[in-house]
Amino acid sequence: MFLRSSRLTKTSTQWRGLLIVRRGYASSSGSHAENIRNIALMAHIDSGKTTLTESILHTSSYLVAPGSVDTGSTTTDFLPAERERGITIQSASIPVKWKDWTFNLIDTPGHVDFGMEVESASRVVDGAVVLLDAVEGVEGQTKGVWRQLDRHSVPTRMIFLNKLDRPGASVHNSISSILNHRLHPNPLVLTLPIASFDSSRYKTGEPGLEGIVDLVNWEIWRWHASRESTHAPAEKVERIPLPRTEEELKASQLFNTDHPIIPEILEARQGLIDNLSVLSPELMETFVELPETPSPYLTLTTQALMSSLRQLTLDRAILPIICGAALKHVGTDILMDFVGELLASPIDVAKTSSSTAIGSKKKTAIKRPDQLQMLAWKVSWDKRKGWMTFVRVYSGTLQGQSGLLNTTSGQRERASKVMLLYASQPEEVQSLSFGSVGVVLGLKHTRTGDTLTSLNAGSSDATLRSIVPPPAVISASVVPHSQADVQPVQEALAALSRTDPSVRVTEDAEEGQTLVHGLGALHLEIVEGRLRDEWGVKVQFGKRRVSYRENFGYEGEEGVETRSRWERDVGGKRVGATVEMKVSALVGDASRSEELNKQAIDSWGGSLVSISETAGDELEAFPSPESTSFNHTLYPSTSPITAVLQGVLGALSSSPHTMLPLSHLNISITSFELDQGSPPTTLTAAATDALRQALFKAGPGQVMEPYINVKIDVGEEGVGKVVRDLTENGGEILDLAEGSNSATAGGEEEGIGPYSSEGIYLPPKWVTPSSASLEAKSGGASFKRSVRAVAPLGKMLDYSSRLRAVSGGQATFEMSVEGFRPVGDMRRLEILKEMGRA
Repeated sequence: MFLRSSRLTKTSTQWRGLLIVRRGYASSSGSHAENIRNIALMAHIDSGKTTLTESILHTSSYLVAPGSVDTGSTTTDFLPAERERGITIQSASIPVKWKDWTFNLIDTPGHVDFGMEVESASRVVDGAVVLLDAVEGVEGQTKGVWRQLDRHSVPTRMIFLNKLDRPGASVHNSISSILNHRLHPNPLVLTLPIASFDSSRYKTGEPGLEGIVDLVNWEIWRWHASRESTHAPAEKVERIPLPRTEEELKASQLFNTDHPIIPEILEARQGLIDNLSVLSPELMETFVELPETPSPYLTLTTQALMSSLRQLTLDRAILPIICGAALKHVGTDILMDFVGELLASPIDVAKTSSSTAIGSKKKTAIKRPDQLQMLAWKVSWDKRKGWMTFVRVYSGTLQGQSGLLNTTSGQRERASKVMLLYASQPEEVQSLSFGSVGVVLGLKHTRTGDTLTSLNAGSSDATLRSIVPPPAVISASVVPHSQADVQPVQEALAALSRTDPSVRVTEDAEEGQTLVHGLGALHLEIVEGRLRDEWGVKVQFGKRRVSYRENFGYEGEEGVETRSRWERDVGGKRVGATVEMKVSALVGDASRSEELNKQAIDSWGGSLVSISETAGDELEAFPSPESTSFNHTLYPSTSPITAVLQGVLGALSSSPHTMLPLSHLNISITSFELDQGSPPTTLTAAATDALRQALFKAGPGQVMEPYINVKIDVGEEGVGKVVRDLTENGGEILDLAEGSNSATAGGEEEGIGPYSSEGIYLPPKWVTPSSASLEAKSGGASFKRSVRAVAPLGKMLDYSSRLRAVSGGQATFEMSVEGFRPVGDMRRLEILKEMGRA
């Protein structure tokens, strides 16, 4: 358990580089499950996640002085590459004690190239704090992480509006962008920023953040700026209860009598209670039964409000909004209080959740609450400790030195040590209880997404929903420096792909090369550096190549039906198998409304493979046998179903027309039969033959190219050049928005209108005076424009240098994956020539 630390007397500058206050030995993970909050910080890149993590650690007395991203001294960004680049590359977990709660806090990357880290964190958390840069509003990767949270049904979420002390920050525009981008129909402001307690600064439009009004607890938090610098963290905070009548509030000495915030906080409180009352009959009844007073909205108790807020947050009926500035530690205390009060505990999730394994119609919830069940959500390698497996305990208690069964692979494991990990600092414990997040040492075979139970669990099919890595979009050849380096490089690649499942390694038999596939150019750059730095191998990567695909050539709904009868003489004995299947194009988002089908489609790289286990049975979607979500316990390598799927996998790896991998196929295996005495590999050959027959009958499909969403912020004078460069390189312009804050764009991109703001309390723009001042000075227009477009990834690998040239270094850009799109005949010929296949 945590021990509260005493503050050290040395100054923060004397303690730079030695920031962690270590805890004493903990015998177990300690906290009761109802007080545990498993949460992740998620956001677009540069929204302040790591800075907020440092602020939380400092505010909770874990750190004597917070680290800084700029100086590379943060606690959770401890990899050399993270400190050198100033970005988060891998998710980092750290337990934080705050009041009666224990937060298992996971800081995640914001860059799309490291989406696997966000995917795995989303799978095991019960709540998420999504940060918005209040200057920018909802951005590309904000929507990306929101979709990941939806995919894993993360039950509770809240928004932290960060950087409200910056010029151009706007609460109004940020909340409008939440509605316009359809993150949630009912964002609810729980705190309101006070730019200054001096009303004159609202007239001059100066940026700042001196206080926060807590509309729920009805109090003001006032931070006093540091004497060293206006950009330094606040030194002192006052917590001041607000009067419970309007007359007393207006007569109080907190503000100047003409301060505009006084009537606004009354309106904000009324908007909060009205919105909650509509959704909570209990609160409405409590409110109606209040004795008649001149200020009924102010007399409603905090307890009544908090009870309704928590239930509605658990029901996802509201999206709480908290304001602050993490760099100055403004609002961090309030955020942690609301995280503890509103976000779900493991007990809340256990009451409502059930999980089904892909490829099995059986429910996989554990039969007894005391029976151990864990999910391995991350695997890392340490030179001294060996393999470190991050786990979330879903039931029971894990003891050190205990035997485990990996129900995904069917292998037995032994947990040599159980630990809590404070970023890079481990602390051994004797056990991990229900709801805890920790690290297990000694697991030799477990991979990300595997389910672990105790050896005496008595159920080998108790498998939790796994974690499927995003599809790779780019590859590079692996070039060892010498022949002696080939074997060490292969071993290092195998180890690295275990720590990062989004890294795939394949062999190109035609060119005799090993290829490594990843989520982007930066991802491959980091992988190359890790191979050299962490595994010490001598290697370099060749030229980056985009991963193209081919789809199914026949577009008719009826598809192509084939039957393969495969017979051979093996060792003087006749063996045979029969496979029948129907193949058609996977149009649109077929079956994607079902989460299990979605996970299966992702595991095949965009195709859906379904099998009828026995004649007449309903077709059931199965994941790829190479994915972490495939249940090798139910379907071992000798299983006929596994053999059939291996045959499909082999045929999908290379089109007979272009040699490209195949995608967007809907494959239904209606029957299969293995002759008596024949090995399962006969079914594999029959399935491969059946699918290749279908591909030949359908003819060549369209070549598909990965596309990306790109947003460029550029001055008015550079818009024309930027647009011209994009269109000349195959880009399609979606929008030319005014300003960097994306409040004016959103759901229209998907052809769906924004959520209505009717009935939603939107603070007026002057609440953040610098944003209102900037708009007034520019006549309502922005000095910059945001160009939004989609473009082929292959044409954007060198975009950083191209944009620098066309904009004179005065533009910034961001990218996110959009998906695969078919290309025209001219582009198809270019691609095939580029690959030497035309």
